[in-house]
Amino acid sequence: MELDYFEDVLAMVESHFVENFSTSEMLISPSYLLDTPYQELLMAVARGDGKMNTVLRKARLNESVGMHIVEELLLLNVLWIEPSREEPLRKHPKHKLKKELRSYRIQDKLRFKDPFLRFWFGFVSYYRKELADGTGSAFLNNFQQHHERLHSLVYEQLCNDFLIEYYASTSPLVQSGSYWNQHSEFDILAITKDKRVILAECKYKERKVCKNELNKLKAKALQSSIKVDTYVLFSKNGFSNELMQNKEKNLLLFDLNSLNKIL
Repeated sequence: MELDYFEDVLAMVESHFVENFSTSEMLISPSYLLDTPYQELLMAVARGDGKMNTVLRKARLNESVGMHIVEELLLLNVLWIEPSREEPLRKHPKHKLKKELRSYRIQDKLRFKDPFLRFWFGFVSYYRKELADGTGSAFLNNFQQHHERLHSLVYEQLCNDFLIEYYASTSPLVQSGSYWNQHSEFDILAITKDKRVILAECKYKERKVCKNELNKLKAKALQSSIKVDTYVLFSKNGFSNELMQNKEKNLLLFDLNSLNKIL
């Protein structure tokens, strides 16, 4: 598939996935990924938060069958597992948990190796029958409304790579990446060699990021009992004047131009 990166995105998607649907579908390998129950499981990964139990529930698979399919997809390099970094709730075997926490399970996340497959099962598969019949209006409308989902994960990964580079010469990161626990999810939680905790939010939006986003990040950190040394905000479209004039020493702001360092 040849893509013209200067072409309008919607026109490019229409050309390849509506007008030439059957040709694009042939790129899915192995082809049985388009069959039940593989397709349902991959759609659940692409259209949800990726947590293992959530994926199996959305795909309507029991744990035994679901995990067998997951293991196969891992061997095929279709998926990979992002391990949870959440600390176990039980500090020792006799530690008694509150009743509401006894059923809680720490979950790893399933991720796609190939961004193309993430796009396919996140946007194309749901409209596969209509597209095969030559009807693409519903697919294009959905893509136009929700395509930012595609950018956001890649943007978070770029921001994570940037932070690794940013801290490399001062106090290298020993841990970094997305983080989730029973209370919330964070785009990036990183720990430096000297044990400083960095918490970052990555906003790939057409509007400027305002101070409210910083306040929400601080509230989530407090709820999750995370002691943060440095807050970081990444923004596609810059920051409000209030944030730009913020004098807090533990706050870093980066826009798209900042990422040129790693591109």
